[in-house]
Amino acid sequence: MFDIQARQVWLAAGATDMRKSIDGLSAIAQYTIGKNPLEAHLFAFCSKDQSRIKLLYWDRNGFWLFYKRLEKGTFRWPAKAEEALCITRSQLSWLLDGLSIEQASAHRPLHATLAA
Repeated sequence: MFDIQARQVWLAAGATDMRKSIDGLSAIAQYTIGKNPLEAHLFAFCSKDQSRIKLLYWDRNGFWLFYKRLEKGTFRWPAKAEEALCITRSQLSWLLDGLSIEQASAHRPLHATLAA
């Protein structure tokens, strides 16, 4: 199969026309986000209704284009982002699972006490 070795994960600000394919998305990566789409970055794009996400990744000799469409609900895409946002892989996982990328942590702190 393949192994994504992305140095950075970039979210495109706002909504992206999901009719765009590899060429259109790589143009957004280059001219709007300001990153070379042929470098080891993973680029994420979201539809206006936030029910669809596309991920673009260059792998040695060609692009991978991943597409996820929710049948119910929406992704928690950052609404206030006016420019591209660099996030961690953990934040991308949270986003794809329907959570906000602004989680304080993956698990709530545990304040356990020992029984005497």
